[in-house]
Amino acid sequence: MKSLNINNNGVAISVKSDDENVANYKRAIHPRPQLQRSPWQSLNGLWKFAFDDEGKYVQPSDLKQWTHLIEIPYAPESIKSGVGDTNFHANCWYEREFITPDGDGKLLLHFGAVDYRARVWVNDQYIAEHEGGHTNFSLDITHVLNDSGITKLTVWAQDEPQDLAKPRGKQDWQLKPHSIWYPRTSGIWQTVWVERVGKTYIGHLCWNSDFERWEVGLEAALAGDVPVCSVQIKMKLRIGDKVLAHDTYEVLSGEINRRIALGDPGIDDYRNELLWSPEKPTLIDAEIQLWSDNQLLDEVQSYTAMRTVSIQRDRFMLNGRPYYLRLVLDQGYWPDTLMTPPSDEALRRDVELIKAMGFNGVRKHQKIEDPRFLYWADVLGLLVWEEMPSAYRFTRKAVERMTHEWIEVIKRDSSHPCIVAWVPFNESWGVPNLVETEAHRNYVLAMYHLTKTLDPNRPVIGNDGWESTDTDILAIHDYDTKPQQLLRRYGPEMKLSDMLNHKRPGGRILTLDNYPHQGQPVMLTEFGGIAYAPEDEPNTNQAWGYERCWSISELEMKYAALLETVNSIELFSGFCYTQFTDTFQEANGLLYSDRTPKFPIEVIRAATLSGGGFCTPSRC
Repeated sequence: MKSLNINNNGVAISVKSDDENVANYKRAIHPRPQLQRSPWQSLNGLWKFAFDDEGKYVQPSDLKQWTHLIEIPYAPESIKSGVGDTNFHANCWYEREFITPDGDGKLLLHFGAVDYRARVWVNDQYIAEHEGGHTNFSLDITHVLNDSGITKLTVWAQDEPQDLAKPRGKQDWQLKPHSIWYPRTSGIWQTVWVERVGKTYIGHLCWNSDFERWEVGLEAALAGDVPVCSVQIKMKLRIGDKVLAHDTYEVLSGEINRRIALGDPGIDDYRNELLWSPEKPTLIDAEIQLWSDNQLLDEVQSYTAMRTVSIQRDRFMLNGRPYYLRLVLDQGYWPDTLMTPPSDEALRRDVELIKAMGFNGVRKHQKIEDPRFLYWADVLGLLVWEEMPSAYRFTRKAVERMTHEWIEVIKRDSSHPCIVAWVPFNESWGVPNLVETEAHRNYVLAMYHLTKTLDPNRPVIGNDGWESTDTDILAIHDYDTKPQQLLRRYGPEMKLSDMLNHKRPGGRILTLDNYPHQGQPVMLTEFGGIAYAPEDEPNTNQAWGYERCWSISELEMKYAALLETVNSIELFSGFCYTQFTDTFQEANGLLYSDRTPKFPIEVIRAATLSGGGFCTPSRC
């Protein structure tokens, strides 16, 4: 392939060959941990790139000049992308060539996420469009391949910077980040990759577990050319070298629904060896093969776990036992890469740090995280509350977009044992007239019940923070940093009816009329938010937080006092502290944005665990 020379922000860059490009930028870590095939080929690396501010290009042939190179999977607003342009750009174009993988069957093209709207061409032929900035999509591009051995891929992405009727989470609609909103992440921001599959293959997997029957459940869908003759699916479940089950199942249609008994040992001590929890995150590896007439059609690697979550009266239950939740709120941003992690190791390190700080879970705030984060949470044992990024307007279009994307989110992530709660709304964002407008209430109710329909096995928090309608957990946001005030508001002298009717953190009522508290668990799901930034840092006067500390010792003291108080309050079944790291102008993290602790991590851990919490695995 010919060299390509482009001036990128004043720096001349040359790409000599496709082979060199792939070798330098390939991520060896599989982007879809629960449905892996080998081999696969990453398309991350340097792509040609151009903005189209006037929106005048309709197809690849319209674009005569590429003005930049961009490193995928980083968004053009990020420093790591090599573009680093944070101005308003609604449209952008990408293009690269890659060596077509050898093999028969079909070639699938996968995008981890493109924010917000994407159109794809392969070899100048239009393939498809996808809308939704946080979810994956896959395309069969077999029919447009040629005999040259080289495939050209072109992508148009549209992300209107000031469109408040789309799910956007913490991405700012103003040119410069303000208050609690951050720089935008436009276009491709997760891995792009291709893989060869047979003419018939497994298109989707969904795992669940049945604690009472001691079974693992698999739902799967075949894709491609489903043969009219008999098809068998063969599964092997194991932990290490120990085989738990060997199962062969006749597939009579394109849908598979199979329950696999694991052999119940009956006694808790033996059962516990198989259960997944933050203390012992046991995963069950799965090898799945698809056969027809003694011919192997497909083979994938996956994993699942024996893990149940539920609500019993006023307590959150994990594996049939009351479990106190100690969550930390995480925005999921990095200074140089924005919503894209700088590496797989960075994701693993975040999970390890959160656990080292004494937390057993994380609330991923206003972001659908990279599947690799969920993988590490599964492997290392970290509970996750998954929250839909908000739109900020209530319109018919916003409702359609949110609903469609939320369905895709649940489909993508419901097999991860780490996920223990779904959060479709936060603080009435996108439904600002929830108290007075019936349509807003119906929307929240519909999303709650839709989520319970798609996944009846996890709690759903209808609207996290206040103004609750139907919900499985009453989630309260209260940023009062005076421990005595929190104790007065929620402690032993508190009357629950008084709290629900008269105490209004954030100036909002906790439950709406006709939706009284019905004994659900009560959790303090946002509190703290105490800022600290060194006085000698640039722009330290702009550091944002709900309260400001001027020394590390003051921050350490206030964190310890808050956590000791919250841990002692019997009403709470758990908490979520704001927040894990500093994020752009927000200086209210326990860690700086580079993940360096503001005070010793063992001190953070001791404070997080102070008092033991009202409910622990051994005491409730």
